[in-house]
Amino acid sequence: MSPEFVLSFRPDVVLIPPTENQPTENQQFLLQSCDRRLTLKNATPALKTALETLKNAGATPSQFKNIFQEKEGFLATQIKVNKYLKKFADLGWLCYSIVAENNQIAIAIPLASDFLINPDKLSSNITANQYIISRFAYCHQVAGETVLESPLFSGKIILNWQGAALVASLSKPQNINPQNINNISLQIPGISPEIVAQFMSLLFACKMLTEVTENNNNIAETETHPLAQWEFHDLLFHSRSRVGRHANPSGGTFRFKGKIEPLPVVKPFISGDLINLYKPDLEQLKITDIPFTQVLENRKSIRHWGESPITAEQLGEFLYRSARIKEMFDSDYGGISTRPYPNGGAICELEIYPIIYHCEGLNVGLYHYRPDSHQLNYISEITPTVEMLLIDAAHSGVEKIPPILLVISARFQRLAWKYESLAYALILKDLGCLYQTMYLVATAMNLAPCALGGGNSDLFVKAVGCDYYAETSVGEFVIGSCDLKSKD
Repeated sequence: MSPEFVLSFRPDVVLIPPTENQPTENQQFLLQSCDRRLTLKNATPALKTALETLKNAGATPSQFKNIFQEKEGFLATQIKVNKYLKKFADLGWLCYSIVAENNQIAIAIPLASDFLINPDKLSSNITANQYIISRFAYCHQVAGETVLESPLFSGKIILNWQGAALVASLSKPQNINPQNINNISLQIPGISPEIVAQFMSLLFACKMLTEVTENNNNIAETETHPLAQWEFHDLLFHSRSRVGRHANPSGGTFRFKGKIEPLPVVKPFISGDLINLYKPDLEQLKITDIPFTQVLENRKSIRHWGESPITAEQLGEFLYRSARIKEMFDSDYGGISTRPYPNGGAICELEIYPIIYHCEGLNVGLYHYRPDSHQLNYISEITPTVEMLLIDAAHSGVEKIPPILLVISARFQRLAWKYESLAYALILKDLGCLYQTMYLVATAMNLAPCALGGGNSDLFVKAVGCDYYAETSVGEFVIGSCDLKSKD
């Protein structure tokens, strides 16, 4: 006989018993989680015992039937057990544990209300000949526990060492037959073949296992066109930076308030020379600029530049119109600022590092743009590392060394201090807003702009001398003088 799953409530489910003044025949229980609430009226002694069991050690479906049968008789048992367990499962409240020799091998914990597993059908899930662990499944340590998760699944599985060993055994296709299951069980002390089969059934129900086609040895999830085109890190990032498939705090939680001081609005001064940049007359530009619709319609990526170099005055106007600080404010949660481009929470975590290769009026070298004072802070000459950044830019689609490469970095903790789950996603959205603003300003100025698709963050850290985990590059943008013959 196959072992049964031990069922229990999710840790955050709170059981509120009846008040003392409620009549026994009208007693009701309140069940509540972070996102659901359920009132059970006319609670019987059997239901009370079952609820307390689910909240504490848990029990198998057979044990719950015994609870009702002992207190209410045989006829009502099956209907009531199925009714209550289905209701709790539909709410996403039921956890499923595999227990062997009093050791919890694994427990599947729902993270959303669509976590639906029918324990009666788990044993019939396994139908193919071979299975392998999903390429989207991953183990990591959380609060001293080994946790198995996947962006395909709105739940998590906590493993002991035996469960982790079973996952490792599934990194290669495994035949699902009694002999092979027995071989797996012999490799892990305290694990019977029945437990191996139960464990694989649970993983499959939680989308942690995928079928391997017997004839051509293809993995099922790579044959499904939408899934085949997702990379592991992209799907994980997508699912974890939006609500729905996880229960992590999300949004402006200010989790480091009172623990870590927020970073200042403006990055501290880097030693070196400061160069004042040209500031355009915005009131005059309101009159002389080309119409906005024309700017939108003419905007395009230009990968070739005119023979005459861009000037320091043009670069100053470009940076002033696209990235300067317009206003700075103090708030209860640190400094904020407004700039020409939209930014999440007015936090403005992005920094701009111009690498000047060919610009009239400026020496070649690596600079940092100071958006508060509208100045360039000279950092270094074109070192071999800085030169590699230029070469990488050339290989990213512009074909030759760009006259000016703007490397855009993020001071990650500016956003992570306030936002949880979505901080990095906000950085990429802010970067997109800055890109578009730069494109429109460059088009209005008749310059040649081109955003690049990738760059080397480790090279940037080496060139600037900062901490990869505190600040590194997230984008690159090329700017030069415009050749009227240039095309997208």
